[in-house]
Formats: sequence, C-alpha cells, structure tokens
Amino acid sequence: MLNCNVFRSLLEGAGMGKLDGKIAVITGAGQGVGRGIAIAMAKEGAHLALLGRTLSKCESVAAEVQALPGVSAIAVQCDVGDRGEFTSAISRTVEHFGGLDILVNNAQTPAQGKIVDITDEDVEITYRTGTLATLYGMQAAYPHMAARKGGSIVNLGSQTAIVGNRGFGAYAMAKEGIRGLSRVASREWGPDGIRVNVVVPAAETPASLEFREQHPERYQSQLNMIPLRRMGDAETDIGCAVAALVSDDQRYITGQTIMLTGGG
Repeated sequence: MLNCNVFRSLLEGAGMGKLDGKIAVITGAGQGVGRGIAIAMAKEGAHLALLGRTLSKCESVAAEVQALPGVSAIAVQCDVGDRGEFTSAISRTVEHFGGLDILVNNAQTPAQGKIVDITDEDVEITYRTGTLATLYGMQAAYPHMAARKGGSIVNLGSQTAIVGNRGFGAYAMAKEGIRGLSRVASREWGPDGIRVNVVVPAAETPASLEFREQHPERYQSQLNMIPLRRMGDAETDIGCAVAALVSDDQRYITGQTIMLTGGG
C-alpha cells in the first residue's frame, strides 16, 4: 500500500515536508476522504482549518493533527452551502494563520433516485452543497491566494458522474458542474499563479462500508471492476496523492482531472 513517506523521500534529508508552512482549508474534514486528506497533508507539514457541519467530528480530526510534530489545526463548524458561513470560515482561517495557500472542496451532500423521480429538492441540495459551495469557497479564497501570488485548489469530482451510474442523476449534474467550473477557473486564475484541479477518488469511507454491509454482492461486483481489486485508502492513497498534487513539485499541473480510482 502506498505510504506518505514515498512522497516525502526527496526532502527527508533536509527534515522537511512538501507542505511545510502551507495553510490549507479542507471541507468535509470530519470523516472519510476529508479526514484522510487532512492527515496526509498535516504529515507533510501543512497547517489546517478543518470545516464541517458537525463540529465534534472536525475537533476529533484536529486533535489527531495537533498530535503530529510542527503542525496545528483549527476546527470550524460550517455549512459550505451557505455563502456567508463559508466566507466567514475562510476569513477566520486567514486571521488565525496569516494567509491561505490551499483549498480542498470535499464536502458534498448526495441524492439518489431515478431521473424520472428527481425533484427540485434533490437538485437543490446537491447543487447547493456541491457546485455552489465549491464556487463560494473558490471566490472567498481567491483574493487571499492572489495576494500571496499563488495557491492550489483541489475540487472533488465523482466517478459515478463520469461513468453515468444509474440512480445518480442529480448528483452527477452537480459533480460535472464542478469539473466545468474548475476548468474555467484554471484558465482565469492561472496568471495569478493559482492552480485548480479536480480529483476523482474511489475510497473506503463510512458510506462505502455501510454499503458493503448492506449489499455485499454488489460491493464485491464493484471491486471486481477495479483493476487493483480494492478500494483506495482515504489517507495513504487519496490523501497522499492530493498532498502531492498541491505541493510545489506539481506546480505545472492545472485544469486537470486526476483519477484516483485504482484504474477503474
């Protein structure tokens, strides 16, 4: 299994992490992929603002981060689908740490149902917590990154949307909207030194574990479609890849969709 130490190897001699001194905001950071990204980035030296609707979950992850040497974290309760709350969370981060270098838009509320059954409410919740929330965070982060003459934004896409899995019409609309927004932002903000990319993860999360318990045969069928024959680990597969992507080592990558799906 991939280990974050692989990504640190070039800097180990200098005792540095790839993200030493960088300041990052991660949404949906209280569990699953968000937590995995947070821990991986903290191990590379980043200071973190961990955003989520359930403060206790973010506080738990913040405690894990604080236990690591040389890094710090704050937990911020935030509904990212509320522009005011998200903007305030970004401002609090900048006031606390002195700036902003990285934004990871991970939070998203899903909705399931056949296309003929999609309601306005299904579309609204996925669009507000996904596409609009991503826009809100990017807009709030932009002036702070531009002031530092650069930054890195990672927005999360979905393989479900790219493949077109049945039953996820509203969710697919929101996720593909995020990819379109990211491509445009990479072109508009490139001259400011701000990179914008999308990652598409296939990871073991609380939701996927629940699905495995309820539908073991369907879960195994999905695994069989992944060439590596396993779901990714939220920290060592997904988190480490995101930490590498936002580092200066990958400073020439922007406007891309990075598939972290085990070849699926």
